[in-house]
Amino acid sequence: MTELRRFVQVDVFTAEPLKGNPLAVVIDAAGLSDADMAAFARWTNLSETTFLLPPTDPAADYRVRIFTPGGELPFAGHPTLGSAHAFLASGGDAKRPGELVQQCAIGLVRVKRDGARLAFAAPPLQRSGAAGDAERAQVLAALRIAPEALLDLAWVDNGPGWLAARLPDAASVLALQPDFAAMRGLKLGVVGAHPEGSDCQFEVRAFVPGLGVPEDPVTGSLNAGLALWLQGRGLAGDRYVAAQGAALGRAGRVHVVRDAEATWIGGDVAPLIHGQVRL
Repeated sequence: MTELRRFVQVDVFTAEPLKGNPLAVVIDAAGLSDADMAAFARWTNLSETTFLLPPTDPAADYRVRIFTPGGELPFAGHPTLGSAHAFLASGGDAKRPGELVQQCAIGLVRVKRDGARLAFAAPPLQRSGAAGDAERAQVLAALRIAPEALLDLAWVDNGPGWLAARLPDAASVLALQPDFAAMRGLKLGVVGAHPEGSDCQFEVRAFVPGLGVPEDPVTGSLNAGLALWLQGRGLAGDRYVAAQGAALGRAGRVHVVRDAEATWIGGDVAPLIHGQVRL
C-alpha cells in the first residue's frame, strides 16, 4: 500500500555539505517489497539508498537493506554511517550507551560514537590474498597503466567483492582515467600514499561500473578492507586519514583508528534533506 514514509538525505564522510557521498534513507520501510526498494533506488540514482526495518536479530538495534541503482549490496560503509545517523536522528533508541548494532546481509555490524563522528567496526575479510594473473591483466587494462605502476593487487572483500590495487603514490591515483568497459564487472578500489607530512595519508578511488556507479565518491566498505590490508602489511599505522572524491569534486575524509577491539572506520555525517516520501 502506498503511504507517506519518513525520508532523509545525508552527506557522509564530510562535515561540509555537498563534499561527501550522498545517501538517501527511507526510515519507515516496513511493508516495502524488494521491487519497491529497487525501483526507488533506481529513481534516486544515488550510489546507495537504504531502507530501515525492525531487526530480526534481538542483538540488533535496527536492520538495513542497501540498494544501488543496479542491485542490492550485503554491506556498504557510507550507508552504514548514514543509516545509523538517520536512525538516531529520527528517535531510534540504542540498546547500549554509545553504541549501535546494525543488522544487514553480512550479519551484525557495530557502530560507535568517536567524538562527534560515527565509526563502524571493519568487518572481517571474506576473501583476501593476492589476485591472480587474469585479474592483474584485466586491472592493468582497465586502469590503463604500465605493469610496473601496479605495486600490489589483492582481494579485500568484506561483502561487496572488492579488489584493491596499490599504486606508487596519490598523484598516480588521481591521474587515472579508467576504461570502464574493460573492468567487466570488477569492483575495483585503488590506493596510493600521499607525501609524508600531508593532511591525509592515502588517496582512494573506487570504481563499480557494473552496479551503475562508475566511480563512487567516498566508499566506507572499500576503506574498511583497505585498512585491514594496509595495516596488516605494515603499510599504515594505527591511525590515519584517507581522502577520496577529489576526482569528482568532493573532499571526503575517512578516519581510520585501530584499537584493541577492532579497526574503526569513521566519518562525519551532514544532514541535508528531511521530509516524507510517498512509497
